[in-house]
Amino acid sequence: MESFFTEPRLHIVAGKGGVGKTTLTAALAMSAAARGLNVLVLEIEGRSELPALFGQPPLGFKEVTLVEGKTGDMGTIRARSLSAHAALVEYLHDHGLRRLARTMIDTGVVEVISRGAPGMKDILVLGKVKQLERARVADVLLVDAPASGHAITFLRSPQGLLDAVRLGPINHQARDVLQLLTDGRRCQVLLATLPEETPVNELVETAFSLEEDVGVKLGPVLVNGRYPTLELPPPELVGRLTADEPQGAQLAEAAAFRRHRAALQSCQIDRLRKLLPLPQLTTSFRFTPALQAEDLAILASELERGIDALPEPARRRG
Repeated sequence: MESFFTEPRLHIVAGKGGVGKTTLTAALAMSAAARGLNVLVLEIEGRSELPALFGQPPLGFKEVTLVEGKTGDMGTIRARSLSAHAALVEYLHDHGLRRLARTMIDTGVVEVISRGAPGMKDILVLGKVKQLERARVADVLLVDAPASGHAITFLRSPQGLLDAVRLGPINHQARDVLQLLTDGRRCQVLLATLPEETPVNELVETAFSLEEDVGVKLGPVLVNGRYPTLELPPPELVGRLTADEPQGAQLAEAAAFRRHRAALQSCQIDRLRKLLPLPQLTTSFRFTPALQAEDLAILASELERGIDALPEPARRRG
């Protein structure tokens, strides 16, 4: 189980918007921390969903603790948000250019530079990810990546800059980042989906694009929102049992709907397995308008069981 998180140490979670990518990132963090591993979560798009799952305010560039670990028991979960603007300013500070950085911020030059070339913003962020991975700041690094359309562009940026910039520090940074992304001993991408037709189609397309265009290694697919199995009686028996009940028709309709949805989900999961022969880690649909701490704990436990059931090569895949 532990080797899944530590070999490789960097995990990039990506998927179509709305599939629960951020929730799955949080659940993976909980699962790793439950094994005593110290986790750093990196939020790329700067939304507030991930810290809210831990009852915390929105993240900034400075690191915060989401879960305080206990020695020999629960690992610590820390998090921070990454942006191109802050990464460039920090880079200048670290290289003794603090006054220049302030001038660039005041005049708006930082924004011009970060947007000045295709892929520049992404390489600034990925360069910071590379620095954190190389510095071994945590046992596990989890990146809550942009939605899959932007994720492809995001992960393609190093190769694009290598093609465009032949010499200098930008070329050097892009080369280092590309080496990280394509080294399966250091990095893997975990693609997330719902067991529905459109998200599955987009995940498969993203998977082939990332493998062929970027050369990243793909870990197990994260299938989120599967309906828990219910032992429903046959439709004819449901009809007889509910015929004399005041809400008998509604109960029969609800049972039929649940059975139909479960069948559709199973069909999509099987289709995904045929189109993309990777191991799958499945989490259940939570019947609640807003996830609570106990829901996150359940999802983390489901991921733990799924990871424990993986064959050793799949745990070390990447």
